[in-house]
Amino acid sequence: MTAALAPVRLSEVLRVARMRNASDVHLCAGAPPVLRVDGALESQHTMAPTTEELQAVTGALLTPRASELLERCGDATITHRLDDVGAIRVHAYRTARGTCLAIRLLAPSVPSLETLHLPGVVASFCEKPHGLVIFAGPTGSGKSTSLAALIDRMNRTQSRHIVTIEDPIEYEHTSNRSVVNQRELGRDVGTFAEAVYGALRSDPDVILVGEMRDPQTMHAALTAAETGHLVLTTLHTGDASQTVERIVGAFEGDKQEQVRMQLAQTLAGVVCMRLLPRANGQGRRLAAEVLIGTDAVRSMIRDGKTHQLRNIISTNRQIGMQTLEAHLSDLVARREVTMDAARAVTERPSELRPSDRTLT
Repeated sequence: MTAALAPVRLSEVLRVARMRNASDVHLCAGAPPVLRVDGALESQHTMAPTTEELQAVTGALLTPRASELLERCGDATITHRLDDVGAIRVHAYRTARGTCLAIRLLAPSVPSLETLHLPGVVASFCEKPHGLVIFAGPTGSGKSTSLAALIDRMNRTQSRHIVTIEDPIEYEHTSNRSVVNQRELGRDVGTFAEAVYGALRSDPDVILVGEMRDPQTMHAALTAAETGHLVLTTLHTGDASQTVERIVGAFEGDKQEQVRMQLAQTLAGVVCMRLLPRANGQGRRLAAEVLIGTDAVRSMIRDGKTHQLRNIISTNRQIGMQTLEAHLSDLVARREVTMDAARAVTERPSELRPSDRTLT
């Protein structure tokens, strides 16, 4: 097959992925395409792309800037839109076998908070005038999509200036009641931290920081929240306590006390997410741990008693807090997920207690 036809083959693979409701497609030279469906990898019974075909696909998808980044750094990520497939996020990365592609199939439009089955209290974070809201969880747990859903809710219902800083931009927002300006790392801004400080000079009400990857970005996000802005961001952490400790622990010893005070003052909420297969085999279900920044939570963070946050979460379900294990237990009791699936996504399987309680 000639290189010119390679993008056509890609479209065929992606169309199959859409029909199968796959979240991702993996392409490497010499191996059949692999789809991730409901969290599991499925190898396709089709011809494996050659090195030349995969090079042609990569060249057709990447912009000149992304191609240069791939050559210089070994990986690059962009978003792309194909007429018959829709929006995709393409991550190209060099390996011992040559360049491989990990392609995320994005939703045709921004999902609603209700469609994502996020706990009802999460919508209340949209109403916060200021503070720090963190979505945590492993890669592929729905953090970016949840942030997009929050931005969409605010854009439709409130009059605010929203600035997003993303790497890359996955969902495009058209200004509605709010003014939404989206900036992409590498194209519009140099780093997350620089972009946050720059955004503070643009009269924002809300700042979305795609990911807090380093102490500089964490400091910038805390400063923005401390100065009266609502900051939405993500971290790769397992639960609420780990999220707090990750931020504090990212700084040198003599700076940790100041960061702990800033975090205690600004933290509005933490949502730790997992996706697990539904019991009926049709799609995946979100399970979440929710921490709300109450006075008791702020006191525990300020005093360095992070290990006690779990007790506060467990005893405050009436205001919307919940541990991951409590939510998983409810989902098992309602037969939405199996006990085996629930055990697979928690580090505390012994705390799973199916009951007849129903979430609000």
